[in-house]
Amino acid sequence: MRIDYPATTRAILSLTEGESDEVALMATVACELHHADDRFDWTGFYRVTGPETLKIGPYQGGHGCLVIPFSRGVCGAAARLGEVQIVDDVDAFPGHIACAASTRSEIVLPVRDRAGRLIGVLDIDSDRPAAFGAADAAGLEGILRAVFGRL
Repeated sequence: MRIDYPATTRAILSLTEGESDEVALMATVACELHHADDRFDWTGFYRVTGPETLKIGPYQGGHGCLVIPFSRGVCGAAARLGEVQIVDDVDAFPGHIACAASTRSEIVLPVRDRAGRLIGVLDIDSDRPAAFGAADAAGLEGILRAVFGRL
């Protein structure tokens, strides 16, 4: 099953209407996304908790890494550069942090509030190689803007 981004966006916006707590929003988004696409093996957020530091936030799937510095891994690169990271083969990504041995590919997107402040990253891992593309980046960016851009 592949995610229907417009329908998933509508569902998430309906579920989160009136909510302003970042953690509650992250939990709902992670749950809805994780169950919307069978490519998604791990779906969750890492929150900015200090200078150049990400810590695990709400997620679905197996255990994640607890702390990721901006200087390491795909999540760190997304936070540091402020750009979507699509990695077709995590073993080929310099400095990849292997939180789960099953991960073959990954997409990570910066999460910003209405003021443009980086509040975290959305990390989605797949147990399939080259699972993500530009359509996923666009669909996920739209969801993140709609949910967190109102904070």
